[in-house]
Amino acid sequence: VKMAIDATPVDPNTPFKKKTIKPINILIGAGLNIFEITTLGQPFEVIKTQMAANRGQSMVQSIATVWSRGGVLGFYQGLIPWGWIEAATKGGVLMFAVSEVEYRLRAVGASSPVAGILGGMGGGICQAYTTMGFCTFMKTVEVTRHKVRRFRTDPSLMFAREIFAKEGIKGINKGVNAVALRQMTNWGSRFGLSRIAEDVIRGKGDANKKRKLSDWEKIAASSIGGALSCWNQPIEVIRIEMQSQLKLAGRPEKMTMATAASYIYKNNGLLGFYRGVTPRIGLSVYLTVCMVAIGDKVKAHFA
Repeated sequence: VKMAIDATPVDPNTPFKKKTIKPINILIGAGLNIFEITTLGQPFEVIKTQMAANRGQSMVQSIATVWSRGGVLGFYQGLIPWGWIEAATKGGVLMFAVSEVEYRLRAVGASSPVAGILGGMGGGICQAYTTMGFCTFMKTVEVTRHKVRRFRTDPSLMFAREIFAKEGIKGINKGVNAVALRQMTNWGSRFGLSRIAEDVIRGKGDANKKRKLSDWEKIAASSIGGALSCWNQPIEVIRIEMQSQLKLAGRPEKMTMATAASYIYKNNGLLGFYRGVTPRIGLSVYLTVCMVAIGDKVKAHFA
């Protein structure tokens, strides 16, 4: 969900008010996220997960493997219900969390940009520990569990219940700390990098500083910020390794972020931490196009 953070100078004597969250904006955000993941978002996600979990495969081999699981439908593993649950809820969680954190920070004297960045990071952490943790786990399970014969005929919900019965909340939130770290660094870097890209696109000079960006310039700036924020791909590969259901010789049964990182480095070196970064960049750019190009138009229509 695209979060606009106002960096306009504010009179320090003016009391800061908490941003009002309109239900229509939450519904629009949920609808756009569901549209994004149901079109090209989930195929990018599945290919990224396949490459990160099977680091010996090239992108062509990963696509062929995904295709072998059911043709076009193979690229939508994990979409229903986990992808839709995540898409429908993560935007609302983010908006409420950012609003609250930003308000608290501004109340104790933080500047608008600083409060915005930290609010976004706090919002990303809230996303992970409320809805994204178990959803990313189950989506990864759907992509990787085919390697285990006994899981072939088990429905997704049945598998989730089995994990919950054995390990409780902790079991279905496996890898959630890595998800939280990924979301936190995503928001922090994406905000800063997008702002830098906007300044470069505007150009130098006092007149250009106040120039309003066109729709295409907004998409370009946000896409650049989103693509460059994929520097944290090692965290994503670690997350996928922790949640993967692959059973391989020498692979630890229970993983922490440290043991997962050690296992990846031992078997694939430094480059192993960047497997799947190309489809992730594609996912980031596509999400930006949906949220900026389509989202702003939809919001303007209902404004």
